Amino acid sequence: MTHLQTIELNPAATPRATVVILHGLGADGTDFLPMADELDLASVGPVRYVFPRAPERPVTINGGHRMRAWYDILGADLVRREDAAGLRESMTLVQQLLEREVARGVPAQRIVLAGFSQGCAIALGAGLRHAEKLAGIAGLSGYVPLADTLAAERSAANRATPVFLAHGRSDGVVPIARGVAGRDLLQSLGQPVEWHDYPMEHSVCLEEVQALQGWLRRVLA
Repeated sequence: MTHLQTIELNPAATPRATVVILHGLGADGTDFLPMADELDLASVGPVRYVFPRAPERPVTINGGHRMRAWYDILGADLVRREDAAGLRESMTLVQQLLEREVARGVPAQRIVLAGFSQGCAIALGAGLRHAEKLAGIAGLSGYVPLADTLAAERSAANRATPVFLAHGRSDGVVPIARGVAGRDLLQSLGQPVEWHDYPMEHSVCLEEVQALQGWLRRVLA
């Protein structure tokens, strides 16, 4: 069985919660280490941060160069040319990582699954289909993958799980329309969604981190 490499920040005391953050295309688990320093979750208790590293694979849109990627990007049209097999493979790997956290003593309902860009797609795809209820799912600058199968495949356990979505209004990589479409789809299915958008490109801003911090404090209270 394949296991994801992970970078972890473990608290001095036994963790009461885990936050898993999935990086974007061509990035690495280290990308979001600074975010863990920015988040003040003292009210939650000791928190373990887990930063999985995507496997390396050739990426079609980047000339077939190998890089860390959760799935292949076949073209600019993120809907019609989806790498369904790659998406499902990574979603399964991430779900196995969630199961490992439970085995390490953190209940699923004390785990938040988050991601940026490609990582957002995997977090939403894996989290909403996960068999055990999670504390929350957070997606930054991404979209809902495999949208046409979500209604049928969504796990009953996570139908009321809070979802945090944030997007840059000037995002040239994943247009905000893709994020809005995902928000509207989830809301149409009755999923509780908190939406934020910011005057930024395909990135993360301080206001977004502060909003995410408030949401994390609430779902892990």
